[in-house]
Amino acid sequence: MRTIIMKVNNRIINNKIRFPVLLAVLLTFFIFAGLPRMSIFADEIKGKKEATQEKEKNNPYANAQISTKIIPSANNTFGYEILLNGRPEVRQLSIPALPGNDGFASKGDAQKVADFVVKKIRNNEMPPTVTIEDLNSMSVLKKD
Repeated sequence: MRTIIMKVNNRIINNKIRFPVLLAVLLTFFIFAGLPRMSIFADEIKGKKEATQEKEKNNPYANAQISTKIIPSANNTFGYEILLNGRPEVRQLSIPALPGNDGFASKGDAQKVADFVVKKIRNNEMPPTVTIEDLNSMSVLKKD
């Protein structure tokens, strides 16, 4: 009987030792398995950062003086003009992405879109296109 109790106690002691060792081995495995992935992620961040810096370095509009001017358009509507270093760069009399010659219903709507175009120029997105989705997101289209 005594030998049975000793065997049971030895198994309990062995199991108590085995569990922390197994846990340490598993933890080490997961740490080393994650390291290459973390390294790849760091490389991706570094690559994106370098691409952004390169884009900023090659951006001729980063420090340019850009201003907007609201101008009259057909049928009592409004367009806009973007001035780059004092010279007209964009003259938009009609609503971009839509057919027709009418401009925006209000000066405020024309200014929203002009500011949007300036933002695109600042980000070196040339030509600075405006889509119907952009116009809808700015809520500048007439509601019929």
